[in-house]
Amino acid sequence: MRLVMDEFAHLDSPIHRWEPRCKLLGLVTLMFAFAFVERGWLVPVVLAIALLLYGLSRLPLSFLRSRLRYPGYFLLGVVALLPFCSGQTVLWQLGPVALRQEGLSAMLLIAGRFLAIVITGFILLGTTPFLTLVAALRSLGLPPVLADMTLLTYRYLFDLAETLATMKLAMRLRGFGQVPSGDRHRKFSIPFLPRRTDLGNLSALAGTLLIRSYEQSERVYKAMRLRGYGYTPRSSAAPVAHPKTTFSNLRLASVMGLAGAVGLAIALLGLGFVPVSSGIPQFTHLLSFR
Repeated sequence: MRLVMDEFAHLDSPIHRWEPRCKLLGLVTLMFAFAFVERGWLVPVVLAIALLLYGLSRLPLSFLRSRLRYPGYFLLGVVALLPFCSGQTVLWQLGPVALRQEGLSAMLLIAGRFLAIVITGFILLGTTPFLTLVAALRSLGLPPVLADMTLLTYRYLFDLAETLATMKLAMRLRGFGQVPSGDRHRKFSIPFLPRRTDLGNLSALAGTLLIRSYEQSERVYKAMRLRGYGYTPRSSAAPVAHPKTTFSNLRLASVMGLAGAVGLAIALLGLGFVPVSSGIPQFTHLLSFR
């Protein structure tokens, strides 16, 4: 059975064929380098790198578009007011509303870095099966307990989502969210926001879901303990040796890809320390109308 995150993990592309451990190290290194970019002129560069990697992965645009929706809402809520609240240099003003150069530069910088990091993360998750990704983390030193917790969390998130959908359907069939025709507060309701009378029902829904998830985690843990999870038998027999793949056995292309990603990250970090007086344009210069 293919997991939901593995919808396009079966495609054939250079990113798909990249050895999982090298891919994990390389893309995570790039994401850290994107996060440390402070120069405005580097934002188009990191976005171009992320989009180039996405093109090499051969993932469909629908995959990116459907998963950028909620991160986009979060980003919009974080940076939407920056151009109007931050900075001193006014670029445009209409009454009390003023568009400021420093705030606009900060908004473009934050949005560019955020999109580059998110796109690179989607590339990693979309081209690597989830079980393979956890195995790569485990081989790189992730403790077994954390690996098991990650797998169990991913496994039972879908059960919780199904339980939540069932509970929401039951509440809707009992009239939740429907305003009676004679309700005098009907014309004062705010769209997309729950009414005050519904907040108690939503709180009860969240509490019930939390209690059910806790009880299910207790049942799963007890079942695992009964099947020997975490129990190491005392035996004089030698432990069974499991074959492990070392980095010396990796293909040359994977190692070269890792080296290229690390080198690119170092180059981005190095360019971030280039002084402004060297003639490299900044967003504050590009946005100036003078």
